[in-house]
Amino acid sequence: MSKPIVAIVGRPNVGKSTLFNVLAGSKISIVQDTPGVTRDRIYADVNWLDYNFTMIDTGGIEPESDDVILKSMRAQAQIAIDTADVIMFLVDVRQGLVDADSKVADMLRRSHKPVVLVVNKVDNFDKFMPDVYEFYNLGLGDPFPVSAASQLGLGDMLDEVVSHFKEDAGTEEEDDRPKIAIIGKPNVGKSSIINKLLGEERVIVSDIAGTTRDAIDTEIIRNGREYVFIDTAGLRRKSKIKEEIERFSIIRTVSAVERADVCVLVIDATEGVTEQDAKIAGIAHDRGKGMIIAVNKWDAIEKNDKTVYKYEEDIRRILSFMPYAEVMFISAKTGQRLSKLFDMIDMVIDNHTLRVGTGVLNEILSEAVALQEPPSDKGKKLRLYYMTEVSVKPPTFVIFVNDKNLTHFSYTRYIENRIRDAFGFKGTPLKFIIRERKEKG
Repeated sequence: MSKPIVAIVGRPNVGKSTLFNVLAGSKISIVQDTPGVTRDRIYADVNWLDYNFTMIDTGGIEPESDDVILKSMRAQAQIAIDTADVIMFLVDVRQGLVDADSKVADMLRRSHKPVVLVVNKVDNFDKFMPDVYEFYNLGLGDPFPVSAASQLGLGDMLDEVVSHFKEDAGTEEEDDRPKIAIIGKPNVGKSSIINKLLGEERVIVSDIAGTTRDAIDTEIIRNGREYVFIDTAGLRRKSKIKEEIERFSIIRTVSAVERADVCVLVIDATEGVTEQDAKIAGIAHDRGKGMIIAVNKWDAIEKNDKTVYKYEEDIRRILSFMPYAEVMFISAKTGQRLSKLFDMIDMVIDNHTLRVGTGVLNEILSEAVALQEPPSDKGKKLRLYYMTEVSVKPPTFVIFVNDKNLTHFSYTRYIENRIRDAFGFKGTPLKFIIRERKEKG
């Protein structure tokens, strides 16, 4: 089941990044006193009272004029409306209620999405509460006074945020159709791939929630199996602000990846693999999704007998954190190898949900330990007692050992490779949890 998405919206300098960092539990965003400096990672997984959700900081750009601030705010608010399940609208008690806040509040009200109004920088409740009441004028319900910097009032605010999840929790679980997110930078051909697949398969098509969402879902039926493709390109709005394109595409990507089982990262063959491709791939990797890398526009490349080898080498080097990803070379324009995409998706889905019996796993473990001794430190040797697979999507294994501290990353990787040798698991990450079990006697 996908996690709910909570977006933080607000004018530059109201403390969005500070709040984001406090809730994320680590300093992920850069915080400075200049509007528009949020440059770093903009999403994080948050846990509150057994609820897990993904939080997005929509940032803000350096204002050249009031008009630009408002345009930026509206664009951010629209992204939040499109992708979030709950919106946290952050305002600043010290600056008071300003015109831009009212304009964005109008948009948020019309969206019919749950909005939690958060009044930040309330370091002293007795002193600032009269100023907090002013924000009732926005018509968004009760304002929640907090101080992100002093970590005051956050519990009540989060209680309100998670109260909006309850009704929806679990509804997506019933939909067991494979969901495939087509992700990548703008203009690499994501929508063209989906259009070509639709044209080739002569299928039942329905565009869900067309004009109001950034990610458009397309249903495709092939050989009696139904797939949902999530296209992160969506619609290009006139209000987009150039400096924010990358940020917006990342926000859309997080939202789409969260809902997907398998991600197809589309790379432009004419540009090669880039740092932004790696950033986008990292989102899918962090979330344990099945992964296919599709190099599009392959028809536009002059080739010799080493071209494919060199391209794949570059991809493996830059995306070295996901050696399990499957790579294919396609052309949305000519349709080259596009029919193979479904076969690869089916294979990755099967691997992503593959369960291995405990008996077989422990045979592999015994053999691996016999072939390569576990590490030891100061005379103490790592003992591996037992391994079992506890969940899928991605396949997750628990290994019971005598001492967690002796379990080097490299030895876990060695065990992973032995499992992959036996079962393939192509296109899917594997997750390992190391647990200690005390020796008897």
